[in-house]
Amino acid sequence: MTLLEQFQLWLATMWPEWAAYVTPAIVGVVIVIAFALCMVIVFIYFERRLLGRFQIRLGPNRLGPEGIFQPIATAVKVLLKEDIVPAKGDKWLHWLAPLVVFVPVLMIFAVVPFWEGAIFIDLNVGIVYVVAISSVSAVGIYMAGWASNNKYALISALRMVAQVVSYELPVILSILGVVLMVGSLSMSQIVAAQTIPFILLQPLGFIIFFLGAVAEMNRSPFDLLEADSEIVAGFHTEYSGMKFAMFYLGEYCHALAYSCIIATLFLGGWRGPLLPPFLWLLIKVVAVFFVIVWIRATLPRLRVDQLMSFAWKCLLPMAVINLFVVAAEVLWLPESLPWIMVVVNFAFAGALILLWSKLFTLGGGRVEV
Repeated sequence: MTLLEQFQLWLATMWPEWAAYVTPAIVGVVIVIAFALCMVIVFIYFERRLLGRFQIRLGPNRLGPEGIFQPIATAVKVLLKEDIVPAKGDKWLHWLAPLVVFVPVLMIFAVVPFWEGAIFIDLNVGIVYVVAISSVSAVGIYMAGWASNNKYALISALRMVAQVVSYELPVILSILGVVLMVGSLSMSQIVAAQTIPFILLQPLGFIIFFLGAVAEMNRSPFDLLEADSEIVAGFHTEYSGMKFAMFYLGEYCHALAYSCIIATLFLGGWRGPLLPPFLWLLIKVVAVFFVIVWIRATLPRLRVDQLMSFAWKCLLPMAVINLFVVAAEVLWLPESLPWIMVVVNFAFAGALILLWSKLFTLGGGRVEV
């Protein structure tokens, strides 16, 4: 029984049934929003400081000690900006698109186990729920491009949707490898099954899921279609003020959500010695986000043809092969000797990545065989 269900039963002894049912839901929504917004502020500051170090500069250091209040100043600045809607755009869709991008990301946290029993709703199909909900944001991106009545925003939105759909396939296949080993779709069961973190048992699955997640988050080097350092920003070119802030928040909430999912699926979630469970999860989430920022500061952007070719000709075939290999291991390798699976999977992952790097090269405007 989850903590939220225990809270509901306790309220049922004092309040009417309808109030005992509604109150925990409201409390859960408030907790999720507060957690997401606080972590987004921390992530924004963390990324700016890290990028400053990577680029041999100071980063934010003016507002507050070491610039810790800079994200708050940025939020205030965005709130004070004028909200502009294109004269010939679709005003209702223009207003709804940021919500369709932002709200589904918050819903992902409903099935993230923060520690044993601390989960808002322990669905027996939790990972399917995550995959389904995370895909809804693509609808909001298309709505933003269409409602803007701007050909550049629309083309960018269409390409962004194509990117999300393309990278969704290898992501799902890498998740299926975890499901095969656990025998359950529940997020809590996946964490409980990791006596050895799945990053060791499925290193190739982790790499595929991580790269696919970075592409779905629209983070560098896969952010060509937005290109936040360029003059034109892609599907949200015609957005300003709070509506733009919703897209901005959605991107960082996406990074937070996927960091939580990666920590849950491959890093053992809240499991760890000595420290409190929630602190372990937080450390793993921050470590994943650090790697995402590290990649952004290190690698240049891919061209759009390289972007799509990498999904269809590299990640997808490797995800299919990884799925069959994991299925064979589950059938034939003894569960009593998990370290055999660790050695086999690392050798297999290294050999397959080396083979694929020899067969395919991203160059000359195409993926060449």
